[in-house]
Amino acid sequence: MKKIILTLLVASSFIATAQEEEKTFTLSGSVDTYFRGNLNAANDASKVAPGSSFANAPGFSLGMINLIAAYEGEKVGFVADLVYGPRGNDAVFGSPTGSSQMVNQLYAYWNVSEKVKLTVGNFNTFLGYEVISPVANFNYSTSYLFSYGPFSHSGIKADFTLSEKSSLMLAVMNPTDATEFNPDGKYSIGAQYGYSGQFFNFLLNPDSYEIDYTGGFDVTDSFFLGLNAAYFKADQAAGFAGVALYPQYAATEAFKIGLRAEYFVEDGDFGAIGTGVADSSVFATTLTANYKVGSLTIIPEIRLDSSSDNFFMNNSADPAKGLSSFLLAAVYSF
Repeated sequence: MKKIILTLLVASSFIATAQEEEKTFTLSGSVDTYFRGNLNAANDASKVAPGSSFANAPGFSLGMINLIAAYEGEKVGFVADLVYGPRGNDAVFGSPTGSSQMVNQLYAYWNVSEKVKLTVGNFNTFLGYEVISPVANFNYSTSYLFSYGPFSHSGIKADFTLSEKSSLMLAVMNPTDATEFNPDGKYSIGAQYGYSGQFFNFLLNPDSYEIDYTGGFDVTDSFFLGLNAAYFKADQAAGFAGVALYPQYAATEAFKIGLRAEYFVEDGDFGAIGTGVADSSVFATTLTANYKVGSLTIIPEIRLDSSSDNFFMNNSADPAKGLSSFLLAAVYSF
């Protein structure tokens, strides 16, 4: 009888431990790859693609592998988010040395109370509609607003739950995208106020600031409208402003179609979307579909970029104001 009781106690202890580990520790991530081709221009590395990150290479191209290990306890936990591949390199350009080039996020947190959470380490930015991981984006190619950043921050932030509908976040961080260490001893201040799924963001750097609004509305059960608007101003550098709309329609659980319509303008010569012409602007329309087959999402995309200046190279090797391109991506999440 004693042996039976002892066996049951050991078994129950093992089951409880296994259940706790399964509940609190997770390993997830994604793998993505794509094909991209210009419809009205040559397709080689010397031709200019739309000035947005993560989907600019011609032909069959690689995205990245993303591995996320997380231990989420009731009070404390951590997230280790690693990336490897061209998309990952673009994401962590502010981490110039060694193994840090693979670290997308690395932070620990403490739930001080039901309404207060402290996070310290390297975390993705709280500004903007789109994110680094293609799993969380509807469009595969990214917007100009996203490409101009910021991408990530290193520092400490406090999240406050004010009510069922409202929240507040305050942060002290290294300069934007300086994720590995602080290069100059200066710090940035971040703030976010959220209400019913609408987020108003503010980032104050030593020599610049950015104001950002990100949100969306369920117009119907099958129609969603997302919005993003931002304004960036620097003391001795060029700035930018832009607005993007994201209407999306769910035809079935497996098939959705959406549009990203974006207007973006540089204040001065920022240099990323064109050929060095000051006060350039661009209007980009991206038609995207998502078709899910289990954990795999197939993403066909047609993108039309129209600029105020001759940004793009057409088939005759002359600069042109417009570029049309096609993209087909595959994103597997686990």
